[in-house]
Amino acid sequence: MTTVPTPDSRPRSAVPGSAGAEMAAVERLKLVREAMLAEIRKVIVGQSDVMESLLLALLSRGHCLLVGVPGLAKTLMISTLAKVLSLNFNRIQFTPDLMPSDITGTDIIQEDPQTGKRVFNFIKGPVFTNMLLADEINRTPPKTQAALLQAMQEYQVTAGGQTYPLQQPFFVLATQNPVEQEGTYPLPEAQLDRFMFMVKVGYPQREDERTIVKNTTMDIRSEPHAVLSAEDILAIQKLVRRVPVSDHVVDYAVNLVRATRPHEKDTPEFINNWLTWGAGPRAAQNLVLGAKARALLRGRLNVSTDDIRHVAKPVLRHRIITNFNADAEGIDTDAVVDKLIATIKEPSADAYKVAEPTTPA
Repeated sequence: MTTVPTPDSRPRSAVPGSAGAEMAAVERLKLVREAMLAEIRKVIVGQSDVMESLLLALLSRGHCLLVGVPGLAKTLMISTLAKVLSLNFNRIQFTPDLMPSDITGTDIIQEDPQTGKRVFNFIKGPVFTNMLLADEINRTPPKTQAALLQAMQEYQVTAGGQTYPLQQPFFVLATQNPVEQEGTYPLPEAQLDRFMFMVKVGYPQREDERTIVKNTTMDIRSEPHAVLSAEDILAIQKLVRRVPVSDHVVDYAVNLVRATRPHEKDTPEFINNWLTWGAGPRAAQNLVLGAKARALLRGRLNVSTDDIRHVAKPVLRHRIITNFNADAEGIDTDAVVDKLIATIKEPSADAYKVAEPTTPA
């Protein structure tokens, strides 16, 4: 296993105030990113943007919703990523008859062999893992969908009046089929907002598809090797939180999110025409966290507005709701985000000038 030295995994004497040590860790992290992608490519052909988004969300301590038609290797991507990151992996196939206890676990009566008394013991469900694949999450009723809410937000599960912490890192990857909607239960906005990214998984390029067909119809098996451990990932997640970000970048992220809210002051006219609801503050938080993780994976400790723009679509596309006007014009949320990025300018230097005190006449 190739591990990435981070400030937390080195001797404690190297941690405090050591900018050089952090920069060295970031440089190594850039090399580890290349190693991870190389191992993933042993199994997955193409889909580089999708894998990048999954890594960004994981290192930002977020969750992902993957949307794509069947047969695009969404499940294989996730299981491969779990192997490369050396994480425990569980899969839940969501169905209409799935119960909340099938996800979180349940209390069962067992007899104590020594005393003969019957006692309740909690049997943990599949949510007690590092990486959880919620396959076709919109196939199950809202009551069961909601069973994931506490786990995703608080990293713990409450059952039978007891609270059980989940092992860290904990990462939920849910999938949806955008085509077959009969018999589905769309995720409510409150639960959609818990996902840091909505990632669209599209059809592969022609050459990639040719390679996929060729490889999967022959007796060829490539096993990826672990590159990181759970401890490494936890250390990198802490490092992401410590990356400094300028007011200029924060203000740009906040301006983008605020501009999605119809009928607010300074909202662009096309937003008023196309949207019924905009994104909340969690969107701006995820823009900044995703931008920090992207900078780190590229060997930088400085976060730019370009990093914000790169993660804008997966962060915003499921947090804004189009209206009839947009639907009639064939405008989807990605088109709205594209126009938003083209419209909202970065804060200028004048925005940070301190007004000079005026002298009384």
